[in-house]
Amino acid sequence: MNSVRDARTVGPNTIMTGQGASLFYRDWGAGDPILFLAGWTLSSDMWAYQMEPLSRQGFRCAAYDRRAHGRSSDPGRGYDYDTLADDLADVIEALRLENLTLVAHSFASGEVVRYLTRHGSARIARVALIAPAAIPFLLRTDDNPIGVPEAAFAQMRDAFLSDFAGWAEDNAEPYFVPGTSRATADWTIRMMTQTSLQAAGELNRIQVSTDFRSELARLDVPVLILHGDRDASAPIEITGRPAAALIPGARLMVYEGAPHGLYFTHKERLNQDLTHFIREQA
Repeated sequence: MNSVRDARTVGPNTIMTGQGASLFYRDWGAGDPILFLAGWTLSSDMWAYQMEPLSRQGFRCAAYDRRAHGRSSDPGRGYDYDTLADDLADVIEALRLENLTLVAHSFASGEVVRYLTRHGSARIARVALIAPAAIPFLLRTDDNPIGVPEAAFAQMRDAFLSDFAGWAEDNAEPYFVPGTSRATADWTIRMMTQTSLQAAGELNRIQVSTDFRSELARLDVPVLILHGDRDASAPIEITGRPAAALIPGARLMVYEGAPHGLYFTHKERLNQDLTHFIREQA
């Protein structure tokens, strides 16, 4: 296991992990800390519309770019949930975060679950999972009939590994809601295509094949799941609802008409719900 004691800040907005990855981070405001984790192939930029208002409302808002994403280094390795959880532990240690709220979108739900079962919850006060797309278990198996066939995931992976920008363009409309500006879609695609293609493929493989069901039952902090009922990327019936049923005491809030990109399309409601969740649990 990575030793988080080796994690340190090495310059403005940079954390060097114990395994030698250089992670870009941003840290705005002061007060109760919130650490935001971006979805698959997205960077800390995606959280601008949460971090800016919440940092003005008395919260310390931090976020970082996962290895091989955004402005972080591309080590060419470490694309497994244990290493990613260790990276998260290193960020928490380097920024000296305590009584922390973790907010994770999509793929990052798996990183948070693995962090909690691997490193414990001593520093974590609560968790909000936004449109979780890694839990509880995505693959169809004999004991998971609601999952998706492996062939469907392989076909999707082949498509984005052949033309990532084109695949992202084809899937931009269902990611948001009708009427979302073209500029917002382009902004998202630029974030995605800054990610290493190697990382995109490897992280997709672990996302669809990792079974988190037994780990969810071990979580011991308050968990709020916020999920749209028009999420084409992570349909609520195979992700948010069964995950909420497996996590002790978890609360599920369903956003009517919301897509996977609800952090943008429903940002005002999301920010209000996050603020209420943090303050009611204080």
